[in-house]
Amino acid sequence: MCKGLAALPHSCLERAKEIKIKLGILLQKPDSAVDLVIPYNEKSEKPAKTQKPSLDEALQWRDSLDKLLQNNYGLASFKSFLKSEFSEENLEFWIACEDYKKIKSPAKMAEKAKEIYEEFIQTEAPKEVNIDYFTKDITMKNLMEPSLSSFDMAQKRIHALMEKDSLPRFVRSEFYQELVK
Repeated sequence: MCKGLAALPHSCLERAKEIKIKLGILLQKPDSAVDLVIPYNEKSEKPAKTQKPSLDEALQWRDSLDKLLQNNYGLASFKSFLKSEFSEENLEFWIACEDYKKIKSPAKMAEKAKEIYEEFIQTEAPKEVNIDYFTKDITMKNLMEPSLSSFDMAQKRIHALMEKDSLPRFVRSEFYQELVK
């Protein structure tokens, strides 16, 4: 098993991740297992204007999360990858924040802010994102009077997390490697 105490936490974390993945696969509906096998570009539900990027464009994604997120094909590939790892909540939160910034009506803004908070920010939210207490507190205060910038700090934290953690895993994945062959 583990040799020495230093290896124990890392090994336990790896084991917990394996169990989470196996349980997730077992709990899936039979048709959703296709997501793990068929690359996004072969699915029938792909967006109409999404076309495969050039090699140069795809290679730029290695160093720029923003370029990846601005490209419909890149965004769809990244989302499929994150779903395969059961870790799409950060990207979904980022997209929800981008959509939120497009709202013009104060009433709709308040309604959407409440939805985003309940889905991603509040403790034990269904898709709770991992942000620190300070950021969560500032975001909650911002939501007292919702504005286009209410989620900016939390969105920047999640963007940084995806850039540091999710993007490197995506670049090493088969999803990305197939694109740059």
